[in-house]
Amino acid sequence: MARRRTKPVIELDRQQTEALARSVVQLLHDRFDTELGGLEVEELIDFIGAELGPLYYNKAIFDVQAMLKDRFESLESDVWALEKS
Repeated sequence: MARRRTKPVIELDRQQTEALARSVVQLLHDRFDTELGGLEVEELIDFIGAELGPLYYNKAIFDVQAMLKDRFESLESDVWALEKS
């Protein structure tokens, strides 16, 4: 069966991909006694990125929205404090 590379949500540069691939190869070897080649590991990284990327991205967006909401409430209080009687 032909393999189809999954497009990741975030594109890593070559150096980042290679460093991550080395880490995954080491993890698979040390923890699971499994040997995969570089291309197979890169395909695994792409798959995991495509599957988990949107979840992490959406969580980050939610966290930023909550932080901005708190910050704007604080700014609103600061502006009201400037009001003259």
